[in-house]
Amino acid sequence: MIDESAGSAGNDGSGYGDLLSTRVPVRRTPAAAGAGDTRGPRVSEVEAAVRAAAAAEIMPRFRQLAAHEIVEKKGPHDLVTVADRGAEEHLTAALTALLPGSVVVGEEAVHADPAVYDALRGDAPVWIVDPVDGTAQFVRGEPGFCTLVALAQGGEVLASWTYAAALDELAVAVRGRGAWLNGTRLRSGAPAPGAPLTVAMSHPDYTTEDQKRALLGLRTEGVEPRPCGSAGLEYLALARGALDAVAFSWELAWDHAAGLLLVAEAGGGDLTSEGAPFRITGDNALPFTAARDTATARRIRDLLRARQDPKETA
Repeated sequence: MIDESAGSAGNDGSGYGDLLSTRVPVRRTPAAAGAGDTRGPRVSEVEAAVRAAAAAEIMPRFRQLAAHEIVEKKGPHDLVTVADRGAEEHLTAALTALLPGSVVVGEEAVHADPAVYDALRGDAPVWIVDPVDGTAQFVRGEPGFCTLVALAQGGEVLASWTYAAALDELAVAVRGRGAWLNGTRLRSGAPAPGAPLTVAMSHPDYTTEDQKRALLGLRTEGVEPRPCGSAGLEYLALARGALDAVAFSWELAWDHAAGLLLVAEAGGGDLTSEGAPFRITGDNALPFTAARDTATARRIRDLLRARQDPKETA
């Protein structure tokens, strides 16, 4: 839900205008020595970079893609387009310029070289980038796609930006400073007592047999599961209180890092099948859940666990 009482103005340091001018706190690393200003970038600078990448590389191609500009990576549900590649290259250049010594873990870069993913476990600040989250929707000419950027260090997500360019929605979260949508504070709230829980869940193509069995735990009274769309927009729906929970069976950081911080800063929570918080560095017990409040996260986790073989979560 959108909290109209915490708008973009304000003199108490909690308004969005104040947030935009702040710098994301990062630790200085040896790799950044001598690289000039190594303080974190201003929130507004990253927002501008995200908007610029979408304006230059994504939106001019929306509903304008030629057949040769769309490629299957691992199957019909795993697509890449010229817009994905162009936007990631644009963001890689812009974001590393904003923060000398930082590195980028982007979906397309990792597809080309899986070793790039290891940067998530290093000491340097890491930009986690999904240039077009919801590529299938983008290819179909539907507006349900977004650009996801998160800044992390030491396995902790410090800030995130979720930009749905076709919907004109930009959500920002900074650890300890709240979650915001188009300049207005987000608070996820709790589901209405006794109301059925709406849960977005993984497409069957992305689940193992064990995970399929776990997800069957959501086929129960009081839960209304549905297939998920863009992961980033599902997390935004959680943060604004329009969705109760998600249950996902994959852990690629570019799909989850930005949204999990957004949900946490709006008041929600997440749990893996073993009951631990999700780790962007990997090795999570799957499926995992995120929900608009911690009580709902525990309920969904228990339903997922009920159908799992105990040895799968040991």
